[in-house]
Amino acid sequence: MEILEFKDLRIGFTTQFALQWNDKGSGGKRDGAYWRPVAIGNLNGYHPLGDYGVGNYNDVNGQAAVAVVSDVNGPSGNALRPPLDYELVWTDKGSGSDRDGSMWRPLPPPGYVALGLVCNNGYGKPAVDIIRCVRADLVIASLIGNLVWDDTGTGADRDFGSWEISPPGAPAGEVYLSPGTYVGVASHTKPNIDPNAYGLRLQIPLTRFDPPPTPVLHGYSKPTGFEQSTVTFISNLSWFMVNDPNLQPAAQLVKSPVYRLERTDKYTLIGFGYNETSADQSFVWSVTNGVNGNSSKSFTSTTGIEIGGEWTLGPIFKASAKLNQSFSYTTSSSSGWDHSTTRTVNVVVPVKKAVAAFAIESTYKLFRADGTQVSTNVSYSDGDNIYWTQYPPSEKFNLKVNIE
Repeated sequence: MEILEFKDLRIGFTTQFALQWNDKGSGGKRDGAYWRPVAIGNLNGYHPLGDYGVGNYNDVNGQAAVAVVSDVNGPSGNALRPPLDYELVWTDKGSGSDRDGSMWRPLPPPGYVALGLVCNNGYGKPAVDIIRCVRADLVIASLIGNLVWDDTGTGADRDFGSWEISPPGAPAGEVYLSPGTYVGVASHTKPNIDPNAYGLRLQIPLTRFDPPPTPVLHGYSKPTGFEQSTVTFISNLSWFMVNDPNLQPAAQLVKSPVYRLERTDKYTLIGFGYNETSADQSFVWSVTNGVNGNSSKSFTSTTGIEIGGEWTLGPIFKASAKLNQSFSYTTSSSSGWDHSTTRTVNVVVPVKKAVAAFAIESTYKLFRADGTQVSTNVSYSDGDNIYWTQYPPSEKFNLKVNIE
């Protein structure tokens, strides 16, 4: 199982649950059940952030995954605190359900927030130690998402509705994710805001390297189209950030908890000119900026990942993510990922000089933990940045260049 860290918060994921309550026998319009995440194995010492709700009676063990948390610094840390108390939101009294159940809102200590409701088997108040509240700087205020379940038709004394937590759009280099909990109110009307609507935050790890060695002309001959030196950048993506066509979401957590998105850079030749005449000579080349072909659309449709922008994922795990801007060429604009543009390069080469122009071409590949590749490659040409080299070399580089 993958363990993630954000500041002093440690985040794991469990696929094991214990049923707390369902509405069987209530005669409700919808089926609904609520489950308690169970942290076992290498997750001993982790705590749920709330319970997990579904609009059916299916066994969710091994089929769903939710976040559980611990403090990097152990019991002495301050990333987590148990709630001070609970306030009652709803009970199923009057519903005729086969079992008794109740919904409770955790009341966090000052400086902390609760990230979901707790469903109790019976009408008693839950123990404060079963969940944890999170320090406010470790979470992000989130939106209220789709309906999980409401008690329409059950005949309960009071109305109740519950909804998913949906994270907002993430900034570059970060991930916002719903912990898998739910919010709820004593009403069938979806609220605009809720005191428990928070998501978790993560940063996308990026291994940085220096760019590939710059090409150098060593004579008057035209260089090959591609330089041989390459450099690979790596961005590691957690399982819930990828739609894997060969794995069900819960299986990703076990078989490929981390995906490796590689960007391999190399210089490609834009144009070469050798002026053998007795006067300055003009050369005209073209340079492409952006993605090559329809590879970007194919990659996104297969994996769900938008290399050039923010993307959202579900249904098993609600998350939004955006790659680091330097990794995705979107520091100034993301238009290159929608379509490529071709520009004309006009260069005036001095007498008895050879000049070559290069641009970096980046190839993106996505790999599972076992090394198998997901989807096709994506290639991107950085036509905004052209590298020039001349022969014979000179301290002064007096080229007249015009790019249209």
